[in-house]
Amino acid sequence: MHIWVDADACPAVVKDILFRAATRTGQPLTLVANQFLRTPASPRIRMVQVPPGFDEADKYIASHVEAGDLVVTADIPLAADVVAKDAHALSPRGELYGKENIRELLDMRNFMDTLRSSGVETGGPAAFSAADRQAFANRLDRMLRR
Repeated sequence: MHIWVDADACPAVVKDILFRAATRTGQPLTLVANQFLRTPASPRIRMVQVPPGFDEADKYIASHVEAGDLVVTADIPLAADVVAKDAHALSPRGELYGKENIRELLDMRNFMDTLRSSGVETGGPAAFSAADRQAFANRLDRMLRR
């Protein structure tokens, strides 16, 4: 299983968890972002810098992910593409996206986007918490043990 990270908006603490997991398990880990990101010196960890532009990292990941891979992303449309390829998608908050929930999540995301476009204040996501970090670490650990 290759681990892909939609790294532009991924919290640093989640990246640190992923670095340790890749080192511990030997799983290949690739961070994809529009800007250069520092990664630990490891033959299993690499960084791909894509050109600036809307969804460039998402397009790169979607075109390279294979069945059985894991993608860490908060982007619901990317998660839908990943799930359609029989790969796994996991949010930085530990929510697993799958065939059973991706349609509902995508519909809700599109509905909220429509509200925002019409001027409705919808607020943003809650601040990333220690509980989110722990939920992510626990879910990642379970997935890597399979």
